[in-house]
Amino acid sequence: MTRSWAAVLGVAFGVSLLMPAVPAAAHNQLTGSSPRAGARVAEAPDRVELRFLARLDEATTKVTITGPDNVDAAGGQPRFSGNRVSVPFAPGAAGLYIVGYRLVSADGHPITGEVRFTLTTNTPADPSPEPTAVDPTTSGTPGTTPAPATPEAATPVPRSDESTGGGWWWAAVAALPLLAILVAARLIRRRASRRG
Repeated sequence: MTRSWAAVLGVAFGVSLLMPAVPAAAHNQLTGSSPRAGARVAEAPDRVELRFLARLDEATTKVTITGPDNVDAAGGQPRFSGNRVSVPFAPGAAGLYIVGYRLVSADGHPITGEVRFTLTTNTPADPSPEPTAVDPTTSGTPGTTPAPATPEAATPVPRSDESTGGGWWWAAVAALPLLAILVAARLIRRRASRRG
């Protein structure tokens, strides 16, 4: 009797742990970027790359790069490779750059988010570049190496635009362990009645 109840509870607990992962698996999400979120770079990269959990759909994935004073810093069309997308980088002045993205997950729900990094020195495209020029809003001394980037964990969590329609999943997940217990209890009663 004790073994039967232990088996029932084990199955119910396992089902309750596994089921919530099913709807979440349909959502894509950002796993990394280059430059990393929160990075401070002294030399502007040729391209900005975003990496995601699942393959990207070119038709529904949009990437923007905005520099200081809301200047567009995307230097061309994005290039896709599986779960990666890269955009040519056309930097302007030193300062904060925001890489925004919007994509549609496999379940049809849009996901949006952004990655921020700071360009600490003026770029060669600046009209009057000087080796020692440093943006007054940034810290550090001219000619020094950039400060270490923040950990990858600083990557912002993408926001889902889903507001309704997912509640029935939680109701189904909550009902499954209860259903498993009821079925097991019925089986145990039948065995007990047969023995009697």
